[in-house]
Amino acid sequence: MRAAGRGEHSNALPGHAMKVLHVAQPVDGGVANVVKGLVSFQLCTGVEAVVASPAGDLADAVVEAGAQHVLWDATRAPSAATAGEVARLRRIVDDCAPDVLHLHSTKAGLAGRLAVRGRRPTVFQPHAWGDLAAAGPVRTLVRRWERAARRWTDEVIVGSAAEAEHGVDLGVHPLALVPNGVDVERFAPRDRNAARERVGIEAGVPVAVCVARLARQKGQDLLLDAWATGVRRSRPDARLILVGDGPDRELLVDRARQLDVRLVPDCDDPRDWYAAADVVVMPSRWEGASLVLVEAMAMGRSVVGFDVGGLGTTLANAGAAVRPGEVHRLASAVLERLASSELCGTEGASNRRRAVSSFSAGRAYAAMTDIERRWASR
Repeated sequence: MRAAGRGEHSNALPGHAMKVLHVAQPVDGGVANVVKGLVSFQLCTGVEAVVASPAGDLADAVVEAGAQHVLWDATRAPSAATAGEVARLRRIVDDCAPDVLHLHSTKAGLAGRLAVRGRRPTVFQPHAWGDLAAAGPVRTLVRRWERAARRWTDEVIVGSAAEAEHGVDLGVHPLALVPNGVDVERFAPRDRNAARERVGIEAGVPVAVCVARLARQKGQDLLLDAWATGVRRSRPDARLILVGDGPDRELLVDRARQLDVRLVPDCDDPRDWYAAADVVVMPSRWEGASLVLVEAMAMGRSVVGFDVGGLGTTLANAGAAVRPGEVHRLASAVLERLASSELCGTEGASNRRRAVSSFSAGRAYAAMTDIERRWASR
């Protein structure tokens, strides 16, 4: 594993604007946000960035940013339709003729590497390894695929040391470590009471917020368990707010209502929800490297969650990283912070400093672009 940094192997071809084809599926959540930010950065630095993905918010955003979007119809998970998706992507690559192919997440990584098979420089960014979402024989197949597909991959980018360690366990190495970054000016601390007024939360009420897609991976069901058994009984005045939407909404809505937990549909701008929180909770079952974590840190929030995807090392002790699945310990960590505004303030200030010094978007996007440029110049 090696850490990538700005300026490493920046060998642009003289007189040639590097052309990168980004392929993305899924087209929402953290993956989409990384692609949007990276494409916008590259357009400002003279890179010709093209995005192939299904229709949706990602497509609209990259077009608005000034990049070309090519429609690639593809489902989120492998299926009987995958062979057709691979064929369509092969035609897109041939028509686009990029200098570098950058594949975002497991499905794009599968289709893109099958389509190209090493004939063009290929960068793969898993955004959480695919075997973490699988079980049984499927998990074994995914692990075997990642080892086999490494021969068609010039560079693998991971977002955390934990994601790198998992890649090595898969037999996928070497790896380039590029920690996730956010716009630390956009995600800057803001007045809590003013934010609460805008989102309809009373001043002085202890509030925990979870910002995430409503899906099994994100663990909102585990957070509701923690809230019911450990938090609500001790602090009936506290409020929990789940911000996001997704396939598990119907599974969560009745229990959330019983616990007086507020469900907020997905929003384009979560900053007021971060600002309104005393503590941001991340109960994910697995992650690659969470963008929400770095956003919450940049906004000066205390964060607690299960220690997956490098949460503990990213926080660097300014919060609580709980052993995955230990719901009672998650509840205790939340309660401790809801009871102490001083602790939340101290942790939040530390997280803000760390986000500014180590997790800026410009640094992350520059490192990814330098990796692409290195392969484009070979």
